[in-house]
Amino acid sequence: MDSTTAAWEKVINDRDPMNDAMQAEFDTVAEWTAEVALDLGPEYFVPAACRGSGSPATLQWLIDGLAIRSSDRMLDCGAGAGGPAAFATEVSGVRPILTEPEVGACRAARRMFGSTMLQAASELPLRSGTCDVAWSLGVLCTVPDQPLLLRELRRVLRPSGRLGLLVFVATGELPADRPEGNDFPTWDRLLQLLAEAGLTVDAAATEADLDAAPTDWKARADAVHDELASRHGDDDRWLTSVEQSKLIGNLLSNRQVVGTAIIASPAA
Repeated sequence: MDSTTAAWEKVINDRDPMNDAMQAEFDTVAEWTAEVALDLGPEYFVPAACRGSGSPATLQWLIDGLAIRSSDRMLDCGAGAGGPAAFATEVSGVRPILTEPEVGACRAARRMFGSTMLQAASELPLRSGTCDVAWSLGVLCTVPDQPLLLRELRRVLRPSGRLGLLVFVATGELPADRPEGNDFPTWDRLLQLLAEAGLTVDAAATEADLDAAPTDWKARADAVHDELASRHGDDDRWLTSVEQSKLIGNLLSNRQVVGTAIIASPAA
């Protein structure tokens, strides 16, 4: 085993602190989601595990823009339950390495997809310049140190590497009843953060510009949600997760926050 491979296989615990609301969503509910999807069948795995991480059209836009190949060394940073990485594997044949701080999400990704997981948060346990491509979807607004995460993503990319992001961007002043633990950057602030991290934006598209999820995808995701509610509807952790989803859904519906997919590359 060479030193680079060893770095990719090292598992560490480098968690960013999360509040109770975010831990319920990204830890406990992620593991419950895997249990439900496993009971319902393999066709439910990817729709269930992509919750909050992009529709098929958004993921395909990123895969095309990043020109992902099966031979690429790819990182999925903040991978959650592993749905987007599994989607990328289905489309391109790439086998990403996943990083995720929450134990429940790590277990979910392993159980559904057999994913290789590194339990890590913003400080990535990878050598500099080891990734051809990386993406981080719906993650930036959830971390306490956004500049650190972007610097780390830049650090692990090769000079010719490509970075994909899905960022929930604030379009103006936000209401007080926003999701707990989220910090949504404005577009100008996001461009500043990327530039300071040594990254250049090559392309961007809002999710509103892309196709909605297909009917069968949405039906499977809804079936998992309904079964989760049936099994855990009285549990405070489920209720907290539902409230978080409702609050961000309101922001998206009112266009106060816009899901924005980005292709970036290391600045020259």
